[in-house]
Amino acid sequence: MKKVKIICIILLLFNAIGALPAGFLFIIDPTGSKMGMNTHYLQHSPFNTFLIPGIVLFMVNGVYSLLTAYFTYKSHPKSVLMVMAQGSLLLGWIIIQVLMLQMTDALHYIMGTVGFMLLVLGFLLYKNK
Repeated sequence: MKKVKIICIILLLFNAIGALPAGFLFIIDPTGSKMGMNTHYLQHSPFNTFLIPGIVLFMVNGVYSLLTAYFTYKSHPKSVLMVMAQGSLLLGWIIIQVLMLQMTDALHYIMGTVGFMLLVLGFLLYKNK
């Protein structure tokens, strides 16, 4: 199970490395221009700017992934549930994003797979406690 924990930590850090800067850029520039986007992408969503999605991205997929990676590294008793929660949150984020944007790209498939893998690996860790 040590290898499974290491894979979880790598996936969590991968998620955080993408989510923290992207979320931060959406927060400081809610128009999305610093990310090469514009608010046209939000036409099918309840948002007029990227501020709220940026905050959620930064906190839920960035900060929470870092905390979960740290707790997993330290073998905290709640880390397994945190891994499964992060997998569920990431997978949910991607599904909602695809529905709201009404489009997909390779990053949706990659991050959706990461979310699914975290969910499955967390379940494996839970079963082998």
